[in-house]
Amino acid sequence: MKKPLLSRYRADEVPLILKPVFYLYGYGIAFLVFAFLLLVRLTSKITIVGQRRLRPRRNHILCFWHSSIFLFFTVFPRNRSHAWLQHPVWYMKTSHVLLRYVGVSKIILGSSGHGGQEAAAKLVQYLRRGYSTVILPDGPAGPAFKLKKGALHISQQSGVPIVPLRFCASPGHAINNWDRRQLPTLFSRITVEVGPAIQVRASNFESCFQALSRFLGPGGRPE
Repeated sequence: MKKPLLSRYRADEVPLILKPVFYLYGYGIAFLVFAFLLLVRLTSKITIVGQRRLRPRRNHILCFWHSSIFLFFTVFPRNRSHAWLQHPVWYMKTSHVLLRYVGVSKIILGSSGHGGQEAAAKLVQYLRRGYSTVILPDGPAGPAFKLKKGALHISQQSGVPIVPLRFCASPGHAINNWDRRQLPTLFSRITVEVGPAIQVRASNFESCFQALSRFLGPGGRPE
């Protein structure tokens, strides 16, 4: 029995005959998204509260809800020395290319049910070598705004702290999909709040989970 089309091929295993369309889809849409978000950035007022907590010489695990991913790329368009986990199926090629546009140097293909444990182990090794990453704790497919513990496990194993982020855009629109993704508009006012670093250890794991949950809040808003 064949797999459904949406999960039939990995991004690195697309048949040769389909690659022209595959690359046109991946690179074309990624370029349009990147160009739009860059235009939003150039026309918007961006405020970062607590920016000093993003120490330039310290690597971090940045953590925020899946709904804020476009706002993140708008505010932080350059992400050098980053390694990101990515869902490996073919339709995620646009996301993979967009990460290249914003400077992510290492893309690790793997997620739940798709070699996720091996991919997470690779990410831990990159973090130990000084890379940063972004983990969306309700991704890759929800439930939205429900905190999963993967980011905390990776922080504990790597010794790299979690730095939570909270975004707000006005005006802005929510896309009607599972994560209610926020789409900024031209001439927006975008505010990012950077939370205190959370250093996860076996002894404080549950208290870190509660602290991260409280900061992110329901739907990315303060509780």
